Amino acid sequence: MAASKAKILVVDDEILIIKRMEALLMPRQYQLIHALHGEAALGLVPQEQPDLIILDVRMPGIDGFEVCRALKTNLETRLIPVILMTALGEVEDRVKGLEAGADDFLTKPVNREELLARIQSLLRVQQREGHACS
Repeated sequence: MAASKAKILVVDDEILIIKRMEALLMPRQYQLIHALHGEAALGLVPQEQPDLIILDVRMPGIDGFEVCRALKTNLETRLIPVILMTALGEVEDRVKGLEAGADDFLTKPVNREELLARIQSLLRVQQREGHACS
């Protein structure tokens, strides 16, 4: 999998955030899919098999922490890198996200260059782990 061909699932209940992610990622040749809430994301992951997930924390229904925990406890989805993205900036929230299994945690508003660098880094790690398991 070339990093530029990676499939990224963006999960956020704000359409504007999804549109911003599309504007940032699609010109860089990432394939983008999206979900507006946690339940939809959990339904999409098995069929779409994204290479990386960008996940908002505060959403109606199942929040991002719970979605992340569900993904990371499932043998089929546990290796998919998850970046939690939230307006919550407290250290306790970061710790909660990491304890839920998140691979990275960004506070909104997210710096575009930092997000791109973290995506590339996580995709490189995933690619290496994939080759190590082969």
